[in-house]
Amino acid sequence: MQYMKSLAHPDEFLSLLKIGYTESFKPKSQLKENLGNKEWCYELLNKTSRSFAFVINELEPSLKDAICIFYLVLRGLDTIEDDTTVELNTKLPVLTSFSEGLYQPGYKVFGYGMNNDEKNLVQNFDKVVDVFLGLGDGYCTIIHDITRRMANGMSEFLQKSVVTLPEWDLYCHYVAGLVGIGLSKIFHASGLESEWFATADDESNQMGLFLQKTNIIRDYLEDINENRIFWPRDVWARYTLHLENFKDIKYQIPALHCLNDLITNALSHALIALDYMSRLKNPQVINFCAIPQVMAIGTLNACYNNYNVFTGVVKIRKGQRALIVNAIQSKGLTATYELFFKFANEMRHKVPTNDPSAKKTIQHLESIEKLCIEKLGYRPSGFNDFISYDWMAVTSLAVSSAFLIARHGPNFFSKL
Repeated sequence: MQYMKSLAHPDEFLSLLKIGYTESFKPKSQLKENLGNKEWCYELLNKTSRSFAFVINELEPSLKDAICIFYLVLRGLDTIEDDTTVELNTKLPVLTSFSEGLYQPGYKVFGYGMNNDEKNLVQNFDKVVDVFLGLGDGYCTIIHDITRRMANGMSEFLQKSVVTLPEWDLYCHYVAGLVGIGLSKIFHASGLESEWFATADDESNQMGLFLQKTNIIRDYLEDINENRIFWPRDVWARYTLHLENFKDIKYQIPALHCLNDLITNALSHALIALDYMSRLKNPQVINFCAIPQVMAIGTLNACYNNYNVFTGVVKIRKGQRALIVNAIQSKGLTATYELFFKFANEMRHKVPTNDPSAKKTIQHLESIEKLCIEKLGYRPSGFNDFISYDWMAVTSLAVSSAFLIARHGPNFFSKL
C-alpha cells in the first residue's frame, strides 16, 4: 500500500526504490542470539527506531557508536517515565538514579516497559552500560550529564501539568532540547564539527523544541485517548473548556484555531534551526540533523488547518519521506533549504484569513522563505528543482514496478 500511495507521485516512488525502503515494510524480527554487546545495541536500535537507526548508521564510525548509545540510554530513561502501570512513588527514585547506573557494570532495571522491545532494553541494560563505559570520558561525561538533567526534568513534569507556554518550552527542553544540546557536544567531541557546537546550547535546544512540539501537536489523539495532555492549557483553554472536546466535529472551528496557534508557536524555532544547520560541515552530520528537521516542517504542513489531527493519524507519505531522504543525501543543505521553502510556501497558501493566528503564522512562514532564498541565492520554483526526470518514463516505470511489487512482494527488487 505504501507503494500504491506514492504511485501518483513517481518521484516519490523512485526514491522509495532507490534508498531501499522495501526493508522498512518487513515485519520486525526477533533479536539475533549470541551477539556481542555492541552488536546487540545496534540490533535493538534497528528494532526500536528504524528511521533513527537509518541516519545513525550513516555517520562516521567515530561518532555513530556514541550516538547509538546516547539514543539507547535515553530510550531506557523514557521507558521508565512512560510506564503508566508503575506507581509514581515507585518510579521517581528509579528515574532520578538512572544516570548513576551508567557507571555501574551489570546495571539493569526490571518491572518496566509497555512492550517487549522496551522490556528487553531495560532488562538487558547492562549491555548498554558495557558499551557506554568503553566510549571514553569525552563522550561518557556528556551522556551522563544529559541523562541526569533529563531525568530530573521528567520527574518534575510527572508531578505537574503543562499549563503555560514557558512550561511547554521547559517540558520540551527536558525531553528534547537536552537531546539537541547533548548531540551538539558529541559532534564537537568527535572532532567532526567546530568548537561553536560545544557551547551552542540555545540553538541546540531550539532544534529539539522544533521536533518535540511537532510530535506533540501531531499526537493529539493518541495522547488524549491515553489520558495524557501535553498541549499547554493556557493555549487550548482559549478555545474550549475541555481539550477532549476537539474530537467532536461540532468543535471543528475552535479546534483548528487552537491547532494553528500551536503550529505557529512551533514555527518560531525554524529560523534558529536553519541557522544551526548552516554551521555544520560534515556531510553525514548534516544528513543526521537535516532529515528530521525537514520531516518536522513537512509534518507541520500536513497538520496545518487539518481536522484529521483530531480524528486520526496525520503523516507525510512514506514515499515523500523517501524523497526527502534522497534529496538531502544527494544535495545536503541545498536540498534542506529548498524543502523548508517548499513546505513553508505550501503552508502559507493554506492560512485562512479568518484564523486568529494568521498574521503571526504568515510572518513566520515568510521569514523562513526569505532566509531559504538568501541561503540558496535563488527562489525555488517547486519541490522537484533538484530532480530532473523524463516524466513519461518515470510514470511508466512506477506503474510497472507497482505491478511487480504487488505480484511478488516488496522485496522483489532486492532479489534482482
